[in-house]
Amino acid sequence: AKDMVWYQIFPERFNNGDPSNDPTRTSLNNPQNVTSEWEIMDWEAEWFERANWEKAQGGDFQSTLEHRRYGGDLQGVINKLDYLKELGISGIYLNPIFYANSLHKYDGNSFHHIDPYFGPDPEGDLALIAEESSNPRYWEWTAADKLFLKLLEEAKSRDIRVIIDGVWNHTGRDFFAFADIRTNFQKSPYAHWYKIIKFDDPLTARNEFDYHAWNGFKSLPEFADDPSGQNLAPGPKRYVFNVTKRWMDPNGDNDPSDGLDGWRLDVAEEIPIDFWKEWHAYVREINPEVFTSAEIWGRAGQYLADTDFTSAMNYRGFAIPVKGWLIDGQITASEFSELLDQERNSYDDDTPYILQNLVDSHDTQRIASAIANRASFSEYKNANWFDYDDGERVNARSSGYNNSPPDEKGRRIWKMLALFQATYIGAPMLYYGTELGMWSADDPEDRMPTWWHRMDEDIFKTYQSAFLLRHTHTALRRGGYKVLETRDKSQVFAFERSLGDERLVIILNRGQGEATLNKDYLKGLKVIRSTDPTASMRRLPPLSAAVFGK
Repeated sequence: AKDMVWYQIFPERFNNGDPSNDPTRTSLNNPQNVTSEWEIMDWEAEWFERANWEKAQGGDFQSTLEHRRYGGDLQGVINKLDYLKELGISGIYLNPIFYANSLHKYDGNSFHHIDPYFGPDPEGDLALIAEESSNPRYWEWTAADKLFLKLLEEAKSRDIRVIIDGVWNHTGRDFFAFADIRTNFQKSPYAHWYKIIKFDDPLTARNEFDYHAWNGFKSLPEFADDPSGQNLAPGPKRYVFNVTKRWMDPNGDNDPSDGLDGWRLDVAEEIPIDFWKEWHAYVREINPEVFTSAEIWGRAGQYLADTDFTSAMNYRGFAIPVKGWLIDGQITASEFSELLDQERNSYDDDTPYILQNLVDSHDTQRIASAIANRASFSEYKNANWFDYDDGERVNARSSGYNNSPPDEKGRRIWKMLALFQATYIGAPMLYYGTELGMWSADDPEDRMPTWWHRMDEDIFKTYQSAFLLRHTHTALRRGGYKVLETRDKSQVFAFERSLGDERLVIILNRGQGEATLNKDYLKGLKVIRSTDPTASMRRLPPLSAAVFGK
C-alpha cells in the first residue's frame, strides 16, 4: 500500500465500453415520474445543455439531473486499464457497483450482485436475480458479476489493485430484505434487520410504518444494531460477512488471488466499533493482505486504532491543509507544516505512508474549480480547520461561482499541487478526469462524464511525470520526512525525503515573488523535476515547485 497511486472511479460516468447494455427508462428510480421521451445522454454533450427529453420533462435544470444516464460500465473500466497504467496508476477505488436503480448506488438493492447495467446482459441478470433466494447457498453468478471478476483479473495482470465501496450502514428501500418488510411488516423474516420505529397497524386506515434512515433520507433505511448497540444485528451482520467472502474469495477455495484487494467503507464512523473489529478479523482470515480504508472527514488516528482499519481517506491530514495553504493561500507556510504534522503524528509510524492523500472526490468540488474559486467562498475560522466545501454546497449556479478553468496562476498552483501530492508521505489518490483537466462544482457537477474528448495534454503530462517520479524513487514512497525550512513572508516550504543513500529535497514557492534558495541543504543535488522549466539551483520562480536529487 505504500507504493500505491490510487485512482477513484465513479463507474456510470467514467467510460461507456458497451453501448448495448445502456440503462433504460425502466431501470431508473421512479420511472413513472420521468417523461416517456427519456433517452440515454450524449457522452460529449455540453453539461448545461438540456436534452430534448429534459425539455419535455420541464422543471429547472437541476430537476432532471438525477435521471440522467450516460452508460458508463465495467467494460469501460477494462478498456481504460492500459491508459491508467500509462498514467502511473497502481490502485483503483470504485464507487458503488452493486445493484441499485440510482445513479450513486449508495442505496443498494443487493450487495451480492453487481448492477446488471454495468454488465453485458441486463435483462438476463434481472431475470436471474428475480428468481433468487436470499440464502447465499443459492446465489448465482450473473453476467455482470462475472465481468467484474474479469476486471479484477485484467487489473491484476497489469499490477493494478482494486478496492470497492462497501456500504454496510444502510441499503435502499428496494433491497430484498427491506422490500419484504414493506410488504409483510413485523411478519417479515427480516423484521429485525432494520431500525424500525413503528410497523403499520392494519386496523387503521393510515400507514404508520416508519424507520430510521441515514441522515434523514428515507431512501436509505439503516441496518439495526444488536441489543448492546456495539455491533450490527445478527441478520445484516451475517449477510455482510457472506457478501464480503463472496467478493474476496469468489471461487470459495480459500485462495483470495482472484478476489478483491480491499474495501473503502462508507460512513464508517456510523457503524458500531465492535462490528468493525470482528469484520476486520474476518477479512484478514480470508486475505491477510487486504486493504481497508475508512471514509473519515475528521481526525482519524485513534479511530483507526480502535477499529483495525488499514487506512483512511485523508481529508483532514492532506486535502484540508493543502486547500488552506497551497490553493487558497489563507495560512502561512509554517501553519501548513504544523497542520500536516498534527494529523500525521497522530498515527503509528507506518500508517501515514498508506493514507489515501486525496484533494477531491465525488463529495467535493473538483480541485481545478477549487483553484479557480480560491478564497472567494471561504470563511476561515482559524488555522486548525477549513470547511472543505467552503461553507456551502456550492454548485455551478451558486451566485458568484467561477465555473471555468483556473487562470494561468491557477494552473501553476495546480501543477505544484500535483508534484506535492506525489512527493509527500502517503499514497496519492486522483479523482477520475482530474488528469484530463476536468473542472466542476460540487455534486452533481463533480459527477460529469469523463472528458475523453477534450484532454488537457499539459495537465496529463504533469500528473504522469509526477507519478513516474514517485515510482522511480523509493524514498518518495517509503522514506523519511523532514521539514527543512518554512518562510512565512515569502510563502516557501521545503522538505526532505530520504531512504538509505537516497535523498530528495522538494521546495514549493507559493509566493508571488521569486525565491532565492538555501544552498546549504541543496549541496550535491540538482534539479530533477520542476513545474517551471526556469527553476535552477539558485532560484525558484513564483508559484512553482521543484524536486532536487542526485
